[in-house]
Amino acid sequence: MITARYSPYRLPFKTPVLTSRGSMTHKHGYFIQLAQKGITGTGECSYIEGLSIDFLTGYTAMLDAVVEHIDQITDDYYAKGVLPAEILMRFPSIAFGLETALLDLAHGGRHEIIKESAFFKGQEDIPINGLVWMGTDAFMKQQIEQKLTEGFKCIKIKVGAIDFSEECRLIEGIRKEYGSDQIEIRLDANGGFNEKNVRERLRTLAQYDIHSIEQPVKPQQYLLMRQLCAENIIPIALDEELIGTDDKNIKAKLLEMILPQYIILKPSLLGGFGACEEWIDIATSMRIDWWATSALESNIGLNAIAQWVADLSHRITMKGRGGVTVQGLGTGSLYTNNVPSPLFIADGHLKYAVKGEWGEMR
Repeated sequence: MITARYSPYRLPFKTPVLTSRGSMTHKHGYFIQLAQKGITGTGECSYIEGLSIDFLTGYTAMLDAVVEHIDQITDDYYAKGVLPAEILMRFPSIAFGLETALLDLAHGGRHEIIKESAFFKGQEDIPINGLVWMGTDAFMKQQIEQKLTEGFKCIKIKVGAIDFSEECRLIEGIRKEYGSDQIEIRLDANGGFNEKNVRERLRTLAQYDIHSIEQPVKPQQYLLMRQLCAENIIPIALDEELIGTDDKNIKAKLLEMILPQYIILKPSLLGGFGACEEWIDIATSMRIDWWATSALESNIGLNAIAQWVADLSHRITMKGRGGVTVQGLGTGSLYTNNVPSPLFIADGHLKYAVKGEWGEMR
């Protein structure tokens, strides 16, 4: 018999972060724990207000239902390999939390999500991008210099929320000092451009040899996005565009309609690893590349995603421009009270210290 419980968390950012959707000072979510025979598996139900499709008004009611019916849910999961449709479709972050808690439970309750993971054993690390948040000219310049000093070979810059000319000056400054063979630049607009200015801005940014730009315009502008991808001024990665699409046939139609150069996979927002691998299968068949990104999870969720990504590198070819794709898993150091963990970043890579210890969830 499996028992379940959940608890809320609040993670304050060390510094408020700014995106084109506004400023964030903290992050809310829930930890879910499944216990059986003295072993406890932990997962994280991580949502982002204003971005996740989770029905937040009914969120705790669904968690209560999960706790009450956990045996039936887990029996169905083990028998069919899927979670109830209501959870997958309406609460993808709960689906991610449940999936990872079950995996942790199955592997001994020590945060080992993927059995015999080379990442978990400290034998492999994951190249990641350094994330640069929007802000004042001085703040963004400080972040960029810090990421370069820390050894990142790929940086991802949030654009679209401050003066565009300032953003261009910052990117131009990087390119004057570092060529594209030294630093790969990815951009994330979070839908911050519009139909009137997007082409002009993409052409301006393209002169700085940009690897890709995530979601230049808001989702569901299918014709515009298809045109932008076909024009390929800068290679485009779909991000928010994927959220809320859970049917495999609709996923295929969406990618076939837009034909992006890349897709971004965020398990917390898309319904877990199974849902993400469905996207990968479809994208691969259309020669669309991809990479995975954390979505402001605590170290509990980040650890799970990292192990999954490391395992994928052995199961699926992940070739992007210039070799193995750099992942977007650099959000673990954003918070003042993150769960202490063996995860750490060095030389632009996410690593796992096998002698490190997990601390208490706060």
